[in-house]
Amino acid sequence: MNSLEGKIAYITGGSKGIGLGVAKALLDKGMHVAITSRSQTSADQAAGMLNQLGKGEAIGIGSDVRNPEQEKAAIEVCLKKFRKIDLVFANAGLGHFGSIEDLSFDQWNEVIDTNLKGVFHTLKSSLEALKQTEGYFMTLASLAGTNFFAGGSAYNASKFGLVGFTQAVMLDLRKYGIKTTTIMPGSVSTHFNNNEPSPDDAWKIQPEDIGQMVVDLLQMHQRTLPSKIEVRPTLPPSVQKA
Repeated sequence: MNSLEGKIAYITGGSKGIGLGVAKALLDKGMHVAITSRSQTSADQAAGMLNQLGKGEAIGIGSDVRNPEQEKAAIEVCLKKFRKIDLVFANAGLGHFGSIEDLSFDQWNEVIDTNLKGVFHTLKSSLEALKQTEGYFMTLASLAGTNFFAGGSAYNASKFGLVGFTQAVMLDLRKYGIKTTTIMPGSVSTHFNNNEPSPDDAWKIQPEDIGQMVVDLLQMHQRTLPSKIEVRPTLPPSVQKA
């Protein structure tokens, strides 16, 4: 995919944060994007903003990745509009944190259903389209997919599972010419876990940094596949230069 002009991306959780940053980067390269959100209104608002910024076209689709029928319908909307899909960026995710003593059944299920099962739903819904284009499947995992921490049982389980899922899928799909990568960021300046991005987050990875990484992966020679990428801030806040 050295030339990205006219290529089509489907991005889950694309109305803000990393998903939105990736969409901006792809549009700037002339790609068209379908971004999803659980809220159709949020998806439409983000798509409207994107259409004022990039060279390509953006559409918003309401879909909850936890619901396989909604994901199937969302992929069909994307295909009806753009006729193909070259990239699926499975980004939708959330976190509930706290001791296992306090974590509720509903919180556990929401994290696993979104971060792990949701990616399965997205891929199963888009797989035939990716086969037709010999496209690219990317997942947004986390350093929490290899590093466990107190209070992270649900989130760790979802991201450890996502890393394993994506790497197994990579082995399944490369015979079809489909490339598969999981990106595992550390601290990113987003609204995740009720964070409000501010100048104090300048030391963190920015959404546009992940966007640039996705562009670089798409433009890498077909013979080479970075299947798992860990990315972290260069310096933690405790050692930031004045």
